[in-house]
Amino acid sequence: MLDVRRVLLLVEAAERGSLTAAAEALGVTPSAASQQVSRLESEVGQPLLHRLPRGVQLTDAGRALAERGRVIRRELRGAEADVRALAELDRGTLRLGSFPTASASLLPLALTRFARKHPGTRTSVRSALLAELLEALHTGDVELALLWDYEWNRIDDPALEMVHLIDDPTVLVVPANSELLDSPVVSLAELAGQEWIIRADNHPVAEVLRRSCRLAGFEPAISYESHDYQEAQAMVAAGLGIAVAPRLALTNRRHDVRLLGFATDVPAPTRRILLARTAQRAPTPAVTAMSGELRSVAQKFAGSALHRAQLGTVR
Repeated sequence: MLDVRRVLLLVEAAERGSLTAAAEALGVTPSAASQQVSRLESEVGQPLLHRLPRGVQLTDAGRALAERGRVIRRELRGAEADVRALAELDRGTLRLGSFPTASASLLPLALTRFARKHPGTRTSVRSALLAELLEALHTGDVELALLWDYEWNRIDDPALEMVHLIDDPTVLVVPANSELLDSPVVSLAELAGQEWIIRADNHPVAEVLRRSCRLAGFEPAISYESHDYQEAQAMVAAGLGIAVAPRLALTNRRHDVRLLGFATDVPAPTRRILLARTAQRAPTPAVTAMSGELRSVAQKFAGSALHRAQLGTVR
């Protein structure tokens, strides 16, 4: 059987492009790292690395073994998390994952309620991209995570147990003096001539806008690419264009913009807000308690007039 520590060393070398960097990351000397890789090559009976003047390059066998090694590393981290969860239960810890929109809307109230009821439990929150949150759940870096998806990118992971917390509709953001406010709802096809504020860096909401406009029969004319929703609102208020956004992303709405719901025949998608944990790892009391708080807060948001923006203008 292959030595797991040597396989993990190969993974580090593959990801860092250098045996020296891999040795430093694992706390061993470069000489020891080189010897361990040589022994691993002897075990598999073929070269795994090409030693270059600067760094290393994996052979085909090295790439195949490193890919398996990444899976082994993930499982080992998950095992460590299982043991850590048992060891830390008496100390009361909870590791949460979230994303910016949820962290600015649902999560604060849930954290406040949880802290009031469980003052001895230490809670940490990691905000990250969707792919990073999924990885953190699998490795055990977080025990519970708020996630999101749209109909074209549904999260389908049998290793996760997920609860659908709330539907988050797409709304239109317009200046406070916009003529569009004369109608309670808007048809997207009527907005073909508008300039649009879009999220930069291939943000999911940019994909929402492009998909929706194409279904309505036009390509959106982009006047500005923003890096957060406050910036997008400011550009809308300045008259540079209009924008779409998930309703929860606009919990802190500027006074000089307004939100409009879309007509029911408009292909403006609704995203799901999900609460996820790993199915194989039994929930701790802290996970169970926080799950209850988040479900309660989601129900409060879903029942509020502010969230039902798809029914008309939110002034």
